[in-house]
Amino acid sequence: MEALYLLIPLSVILVALAVWIFFGAAESGQFEDLEGPGMRILVDDDRPGGSR
Repeated sequence: MEALYLLIPLSVILVALAVWIFFGAAESGQFEDLEGPGMRILVDDDRPGGSR
């Protein structure tokens, strides 16, 4: 029972920290373009001199 007095506040603090990090990332634009990087990988041309 005494362990709950420690674990419950720690879990609440951990959840609050995770929510704070998530909303901080969302406000900074971290999740704006989710499809762009995947599409750039598919159309990337690594050959020198362009496409032939």
